[in-house]
Amino acid sequence: MKIDLHIHTKTGSDGAMTVEEVFAEAKRRNIELISITDHDNIMHQGRAKELAAASKILYVTGVELNVTLTYNKKTFSLDFLAYGYDHRSQSLNEKLRVIREHREKRARHIIDNLNGEFKKESRPLFTEADLQKIQESADGVMSRPHIADYLIKKKIVASRQEAFDKYLVKCDVPKYPLTPEEAATLVRGAGGKVILAHPNDPNGTSLVSITKDLNEQTKIVFGQMLGYIDGIECWHSRSDKATTTHYIEFCQKYNLMMTGGSDCHQKPILMGTVAVEEWVKGQF
Repeated sequence: MKIDLHIHTKTGSDGAMTVEEVFAEAKRRNIELISITDHDNIMHQGRAKELAAASKILYVTGVELNVTLTYNKKTFSLDFLAYGYDHRSQSLNEKLRVIREHREKRARHIIDNLNGEFKKESRPLFTEADLQKIQESADGVMSRPHIADYLIKKKIVASRQEAFDKYLVKCDVPKYPLTPEEAATLVRGAGGKVILAHPNDPNGTSLVSITKDLNEQTKIVFGQMLGYIDGIECWHSRSDKATTTHYIEFCQKYNLMMTGGSDCHQKPILMGTVAVEEWVKGQF
């Protein structure tokens, strides 16, 4: 049985395919259980459930939330996945609306900071028209990868990595400060479960920003997050065997849910390529 519980779309955030295209591709790939986990956006979850029923694919409501962990008096960015919540929850929808509005304001501030760098380089500044084009390319919620892609399109940089290294790290603006406790209260209040996403992702938002040592990571999870999560994403497209084994053992020890997915943004299309154990289905 193919399972993929971490998929992004163009409809909701920073994927390359619409939610309709994702379901069509999942059907082609014989994926039997999926979840759309767009960033801070659940407005299309009702449509996803309709498409799942029509495609005869099992579906779990999903969303990815960025949280701010305070550890040793410093703040670190992590991602939580939420599953199985009621997508009609008024409190959840209202909070996500506030977070999305902050994302939009943040994007504008990043553009302002970029223009500060462009002035130093005597480069033409981004205008409101440029911002509009970036928003149109995002379709869903605009984020730094969309700005990076626009920098590539304008031939200012050659790759996303260069965009981040040269501009987007120094021009960054803080994300919405959602604490693990707040995220847990919000999701559980809507009937959902909270999962720590890709804890050892070397290229993403993860505990690697604090430590690369797996034992130290799980000490942090135990000490700082155990009361706020219901499980951990043990299988991920950038998780090696040691990571998966370590986190499975940790989840078994503390009776936590175990999930997995490709984190597919369709760049390239990774849906269904992560070997998630079939018994994961029984947790939902």
